[in-house]
Amino acid sequence: MTSQTAPATALETAYLGGGCFWCTEAVYARVKGVVHVESGYTGGHQPDPTYEQVCAGSTGHAEVVKLQFDPAVIGFRDLLEIFFTIHDPTTLNRQGNDVGTQYRSVIFYQSPQQEATARQVIAQMAGVWDAPIVTELAPASTYYPAEPYHQDYFTQHPLQSYCAFVVAPKVAKFKSTYAYRLKS
Repeated sequence: MTSQTAPATALETAYLGGGCFWCTEAVYARVKGVVHVESGYTGGHQPDPTYEQVCAGSTGHAEVVKLQFDPAVIGFRDLLEIFFTIHDPTTLNRQGNDVGTQYRSVIFYQSPQQEATARQVIAQMAGVWDAPIVTELAPASTYYPAEPYHQDYFTQHPLQSYCAFVVAPKVAKFKSTYAYRLKS
């Protein structure tokens, strides 16, 4: 008699831009079911962009996080509900003092199912916000990882002023709103 184990769930990938990738990465790194988070760039026309080029606003790329997640633990819909809680999807090309198309609110979908789910969540969230949601919805395009010093930035630099005054409050909001989604 042989024992059988359940097959491992295949990981899925999501690309989300909600302003500065340090903020978004810091939150999703703490989400149960998210296996890997990486800051990077996508949605533009410049191959192999640098941070300086993206910040200049001429590449068309957005700062995003690439999430690899286990759909048996957390679904794409759940990830999007967190996304719409941790940033303002009603400000065009802006999050706080970060201004430019590189800071736009955007969901780069990987499949027709992700697109349909994103459209449903955007419609659902429209009733939550006082202003119209301006989150862009686009098919995933070539993704470029950000430079190594951007990865896990908040954990490495919690006392840096931007981290202390911008990132930390977003992490705290996630923790208070979604305590049941925190990794142990």
